[in-house]
Amino acid sequence: MNLLIKPIIPIIILASIFSCSPNTSEHEKKDQKSFDEQFRPQYHFSPPQQWMNDPNGMVYLDGEYHLFYQHYPDSNVWGPMHWGHAVSKDLIHWEHLPIALYPDSLGYIFSGSAVIDHGNTTGLGENDKDPMVAIYTYHHDKDGQSQGIAFSNDKGQSWTKYSGNPILKSPGIPDFRDPKVSWYDQENGKGKWIMTLAVKDKISFYSSPNLIDWTHESDFNPAWAAYGGVWECPDLFPLETSDGEEKWVLLVSINPGGPNGGSATQYFTGNFDGQEYTAEGKEVKWLDYGADDYAGVTWSNIPREDGRRLFIGWMSNWQYANIVPTTAWRSAMTLPRELELVSGGGDNKVASRPVQEVQSLRHSTETIQGLTHQLKEPLFDLELTKANGKEASLTLSNELGEKVVFKMEADQLVIDRSKSGKTDFEAGFGNLHTAPIPGIAIKNLRVFADRSSLEFFINDGELVMTEIIFPNAPYLQLEMEGFQENGKVHYLKSIWDR
Repeated sequence: MNLLIKPIIPIIILASIFSCSPNTSEHEKKDQKSFDEQFRPQYHFSPPQQWMNDPNGMVYLDGEYHLFYQHYPDSNVWGPMHWGHAVSKDLIHWEHLPIALYPDSLGYIFSGSAVIDHGNTTGLGENDKDPMVAIYTYHHDKDGQSQGIAFSNDKGQSWTKYSGNPILKSPGIPDFRDPKVSWYDQENGKGKWIMTLAVKDKISFYSSPNLIDWTHESDFNPAWAAYGGVWECPDLFPLETSDGEEKWVLLVSINPGGPNGGSATQYFTGNFDGQEYTAEGKEVKWLDYGADDYAGVTWSNIPREDGRRLFIGWMSNWQYANIVPTTAWRSAMTLPRELELVSGGGDNKVASRPVQEVQSLRHSTETIQGLTHQLKEPLFDLELTKANGKEASLTLSNELGEKVVFKMEADQLVIDRSKSGKTDFEAGFGNLHTAPIPGIAIKNLRVFADRSSLEFFINDGELVMTEIIFPNAPYLQLEMEGFQENGKVHYLKSIWDR
């Protein structure tokens, strides 16, 4: 989870400690809005109303992608954390469901993960069936942070908290959180659950046969990593290189300390043997160099026949997340992305590519003629090919003179959102954001524009920059330099147009 410094808010004690299904709140009873407020994303996930931050508990089951998220249903700023819940059959169109997990006497419900307990190792499945199990952090101002579990035997529709919570107690430190759990197959044909846990400024690995009894295995905190702030929201998973070699990727979000200020996600590539993680190289790598991709993790239980490692992140930054100029709702998620290893020069890096499902939103396409272009609609997927030469630029602007400028310089990328629209809510929002490009030959650029966000993908996701924006009118004017004049603009439908 979450804030480095959190407001002091009394713990909510519910009528039943172990039940996760109190009476439906007034927020849930309300008819869903038109999702047409100013700045409301039209094809990115956002909550029906009020506050949202980290994605949690992403798991796939029987044709549905489950997305849980940090949620405060009573305000549009951070408060006592719950797990909101939504499901999708295509990663694009989402059905909002009732809140899954509520705070109780043990604390707020901070970030975590969810798995399908194949083999019913917990014994919590009905009739020995495999339950869905959520593993999350309890935050209590007095007792610190500990880990708990809840289980569902109806595909995530209702939840029961385990009567023996917490299953991993606080060691007496304030930052002991965000468990990401996965199954690890051992060479002896057996297996065990691995918990990847953020512990102040390191990652601790725990193992368990049953998701209940946990043993500490090792810690990871190399001296050369980024340590500008607390470590949180880790994820550990294998990916194959282009020649079929398996490497393990470790995601670690950090707040503050990002490359452009505030929060960001660093990652490591290396090896994991079921006990210890060993990183290759000593280079700090960032999953997204933009200001607004944080706390992202990946879905569990994706079918083998799919084979993708699917990711989504929170599209905001703790520098200004509580004060961005929205009211009915606050925050959105990035586009879902597929993570792949890109190898070159003896190094492995993670590329983030928009999932192919987003193409289902295209309703028309036009070819760009010339270096200026009048856009017909504000929701689009722009594909450009770089011309010869080292430098290039792209400017998106509106009738009010508001604009975002994206530049490819000889050794770096630059995004200028200082005149993008509403920026005065936070002193640093208009700062220039940069990304180094050593050894990268830029070939193409893909830009996704929504009402309040821009996502820039270089070389099919080899380098990514995600930025939120708040223009007072749609960006409909495109100006380019250093790109070929045969780019494509794919106009996108709103996911709320049913």
